Amino acid sequence: MLKILLSGACGRMGHQVAALAEEEDAAIIAGVDVRAEAWDQFPVYPSFSLVWEEAQVIVDFSRPEGLPALLSYATEHHLPVVLAATGYNEQDLAAIGKAAEIIPIFRSANLSLGVYVLKTLARQAAQLLPDFDIEIIERHHNQKIDAPSGTALMLYDAVSGPDSQPVFGRNGRTQKREKKEIGLHAIRGGTVPGEHEVGFYGPSEVVSLSHSAQDRSIFARGALRAARFIAGQTPGEYDMDALAQDMIRKK
Repeated sequence: MLKILLSGACGRMGHQVAALAEEEDAAIIAGVDVRAEAWDQFPVYPSFSLVWEEAQVIVDFSRPEGLPALLSYATEHHLPVVLAATGYNEQDLAAIGKAAEIIPIFRSANLSLGVYVLKTLARQAAQLLPDFDIEIIERHHNQKIDAPSGTALMLYDAVSGPDSQPVFGRNGRTQKREKKEIGLHAIRGGTVPGEHEVGFYGPSEVVSLSHSAQDRSIFARGALRAARFIAGQTPGEYDMDALAQDMIRKK
């Protein structure tokens, strides 16, 4: 059974991971969260410095500001890490890259296999429809902080070219759409777990690719799947492409 240290244990996704761990042959042996709320199944500490349990991997659903402490603990204890948070800046990414020289790090803005398929198909569509205009629309619940979502930015990376220009909404613009533009539009409301659509708009035809998350459990299961994968890897940076290839090889 895989022993997991869960960072961000008291958040929505932390609760989901903890609830599904046993089904995925894993055990949460301890959690870390600034709120440090009590759990019946495992202890939760407000700081990594207080953790004494021996884990095999860290799964992180916390906030980017907690990254330095997490990476410091992980590298000191030579623990693989699954980073499922979004909103990292360039400094954060540089720190992740440096830590990956010592430990294996899995990072993805979205851990759903369905979203991975959406990204793969969107990339292929962009290659086959080079003259089509591309627009990305994402919808999330009203408690989500970052906009556009990390998944929308990931989709942008999949369909963009060297001359592409992201346009975040078009409020106040008084000019025609330029060919190099790729629009990113964020909608916030209600309890929507996550919806993403990539539209390709051409002369007299439209191709639309979309993914709708019905429940947050898909992200928790993805995190647990990634944890099992990264626990057996050598130092370096890994993502959903690496996990998908590993799954294909094992079939």
